[in-house]
Amino acid sequence: MAEHGAVSSVLLRMSGAWPLSAAAREFAAAGVPVFPCAPWGKRPATEHGFHDATTNLDQIEAWWRQSPGANIGVPTGAASGTVVVDVDVHGPVDGRTSFDRAHRAGLVDGWELLVRTPTGGLHAYYPARPGTEQRSWQAGRAGIDFRGDGGYIIVPPSTRSIEGTTVGYRVEEVNTGRTGLLDSDALRDFLDPRPAPRPRPKTWRPVGREDAQRLAAWLDRQDTDRNLKLFWASCRLAEGGVPLTDALDAVLTAAKSDFGPREITATVRSAYRTVRGEPARRDPSSSSVLGESRLAADGWFSRDPARPSTGPSSVRGL
Repeated sequence: MAEHGAVSSVLLRMSGAWPLSAAAREFAAAGVPVFPCAPWGKRPATEHGFHDATTNLDQIEAWWRQSPGANIGVPTGAASGTVVVDVDVHGPVDGRTSFDRAHRAGLVDGWELLVRTPTGGLHAYYPARPGTEQRSWQAGRAGIDFRGDGGYIIVPPSTRSIEGTTVGYRVEEVNTGRTGLLDSDALRDFLDPRPAPRPRPKTWRPVGREDAQRLAAWLDRQDTDRNLKLFWASCRLAEGGVPLTDALDAVLTAAKSDFGPREITATVRSAYRTVRGEPARRDPSSSSVLGESRLAADGWFSRDPARPSTGPSSVRGL
């Protein structure tokens, strides 16, 4: 017979007539940590769920003495040495079709056991990859979940109450051939492929016209030092790659009547020249020398706004 891990080995020698408490002790004796779940359900019955799983026989006896009908939960992944492909059958979603597709693609071979779940689904048991974390994931549209590190399963001889009928988990098929490791990442990519990253268009830039428009609207709300703030904001737009024409159009559109287009144009152009490494020049329509203004008194800027930074900055409130 093929080699099986600890969880599968216990299930193979277990009788459906075993009390749940005896089965829980058998798992623990084989080195498989267990924890109690609600009778006829799947919800953990301990405060920390699968994190409370243990092989301590005294604790296990105490749990099942308190609740003899508690179902048996087993953490998946490195904790138990077992990972599981959970095939769901719920309403219009039938994971069996997806599992068959994956089987034809050679992605789910090597399982140790197939366990029939009370809802008509399937648990396929595989050995966990030694020394490798295999995180749990869900592919809802495919009806397949993967139970690895960070997950758990309910194991036989646990039972569920389905529409008033008690139905048990039961081993349906045993692999007597070759078992093997599951490539859970390849299976997820097959069942739920991620869209390929869209290439950035050649015209992409980190900021754009809408940023210029938002800055323009902010500038229009300022009552003091507006020329200084316009220069600083224009430097940020230039650093971000916004074309000069976009910056001018946005600011001129939002400008107040007392902030004339000639002054605006001169200030924006001066900022763009400064960012590109050209020396700042005195704007004849302004009373200040662009590039030499002091920090605005209202504290909106973290540094001298007239000195363009070597990297992007942000304006509070934008």
